[in-house]
Amino acid sequence: MLENEINASRQVNTQLSFALYGAANRMARLHKPFLAPLGLTFPQYLVVLELLSKTPQSVGELGAKLGMDTGTITPLLKRLASSGAVTRTRDPADERRVLINLTEAAEVLRHAICDITDQIKTACQLTDEGANELRATLEVLARPACNEVNDSPL
Repeated sequence: MLENEINASRQVNTQLSFALYGAANRMARLHKPFLAPLGLTFPQYLVVLELLSKTPQSVGELGAKLGMDTGTITPLLKRLASSGAVTRTRDPADERRVLINLTEAAEVLRHAICDITDQIKTACQLTDEGANELRATLEVLARPACNEVNDSPL
């Protein structure tokens, strides 16, 4: 490889990580105007969306589904409980587990929350096929490799 090619390959705008970072930020910003009237942040929206598919769920289950550790998801759930969107109760079968359930107030928002997916797809100008293809590619990328190097300098 020539020195110019090597230098070009190291520019930030040629990095996959830079493109993904920009896309993730844009996606979160696109959601903001749809979520603001519902009183939800993007991470709260993800929690509520997951709870719309199944309740109750334990804090651990939610964290695993959303790729959030307990230090991230616990304060998020406390804020959702304070806002009246979810309830947090101890599992009677195992007091160590906290079960999260949607409240009636959150259930009322079901239709509006589910519509956000179509609104985002429209804003991104994606077809169903394009969205499914992109999601599949990103899911493969997000899946940890079997021999992933944990001590990588990046």
